[in-house]
Amino acid sequence: MIDLASDDINSADSLKRPLPFSKLEILIAWRYLRAKRREGGVSTIAWYSFLGVMLGVATLIVVQAVMVGFKEEFTDRIIGANPHVIVQMKKKMGASESFDTEKAEFIQEILKERKTLSAIYPIIAGQVMAAKNGRYSGLQVIGIKRSDLGRIELISLPEKKMGSLDEFGEGIAIGWGVARDLDLKIGDSLRLISPDGLKTLFGTTPRVSDFKVSYIFSVGRYDIDKFRLYMPLEEAQNFFNKKDKIDQINVLVPDPHSVSQVKMELQRNLGFKYTIWTWKDISGAFLAALDVERRVMFIILSLVVLIAALNIVSGLVMLVKNKGKDIGILRTMGLEQNSIMRIFILCGSFIGILGSISGVILGVSFAYYLPELQYFIEEILGKEIWNPELRFLTEVPVRVRFSDVLYVSVVALMLSIFVTIIPARNAAGLDPVEALRHE
Repeated sequence: MIDLASDDINSADSLKRPLPFSKLEILIAWRYLRAKRREGGVSTIAWYSFLGVMLGVATLIVVQAVMVGFKEEFTDRIIGANPHVIVQMKKKMGASESFDTEKAEFIQEILKERKTLSAIYPIIAGQVMAAKNGRYSGLQVIGIKRSDLGRIELISLPEKKMGSLDEFGEGIAIGWGVARDLDLKIGDSLRLISPDGLKTLFGTTPRVSDFKVSYIFSVGRYDIDKFRLYMPLEEAQNFFNKKDKIDQINVLVPDPHSVSQVKMELQRNLGFKYTIWTWKDISGAFLAALDVERRVMFIILSLVVLIAALNIVSGLVMLVKNKGKDIGILRTMGLEQNSIMRIFILCGSFIGILGSISGVILGVSFAYYLPELQYFIEEILGKEIWNPELRFLTEVPVRVRFSDVLYVSVVALMLSIFVTIIPARNAAGLDPVEALRHE
């Protein structure tokens, strides 16, 4: 039984309750949680419940941080290495037509009238086969002017690079993955083969040309680093047999997340002879799928916290059974049923609160050091545990947001408090006469 003097129970300070819980109720609840098993306490079960809530909250925070990191990293890579808006001719016979030079310049002049656009530049786009020392790889080629290439943030300021972008006019720029797969270095020659070559009486002859590698970049996204190649615009026009032609006009905007409004205004200015795409049209479905996956993972992993909260219920049921005599004495000394109920709600809430706080600390710390932990494990195992070919990013992306941490904490606390209501009501409804009859 708890060792509390009757003076403490009957004192005005102890029973005065300006807050939801009085000082006396908090004292008794804390004493019950600290009680040893032989004293009728449930400290062992309380510890298990505490660990369950802590690990559940930490897991939720880490998973949410990784899922949010996935979306934000993909979005940053898409925005930083690709155009925000694309203007093309309407498709005819299943394929997009190219602009002639005069038409492309006319459209660029119309777009330049909008002062809110950051950059407007034409490109040539195509697919080629690259060959070097008996190795082959299919690549995406983008023909672009040197000045325009410097405006693409992740190409001009990549995670790592070799060579200089100033030498781009004298050669080509390739992704880090291309250089690794074909064993290329700055100054090496790369052979490109295009199936759309010269048309002769005997059919189409593939076009083959050699280009010097002058710049190697890495933006940290697998599909860009492994398959992208930039070529000077005029050389791309000659190589793809598109003299005085432009495949599309790319547009960069100051706020890439507002491209939907920009698209509507451009469509109204240019008319419906042109097709206008935004980065959201191209990648929006994929990013939306990541959002759905994040929400589903949150719901599933919330069950971990719920299971830990149910351990609190089992502990409280045992505590009520062991403390029947204490409840009877407290009732005879003047404590109301509501006070008894609040005491046992506090017992469970203490576990939930402490478990949630510890889980937040553990989860945020683990998420913060997760990339370093990835490299550490890979060094020990001697192999990659994060396959960039499947996930398109070279490392585990982590973004800890205050809103996510707060949401997880609130859910854990609400579950921990909600499950204590029924055992607490049972304790409050215990008849003091029955509780003391056999004592």
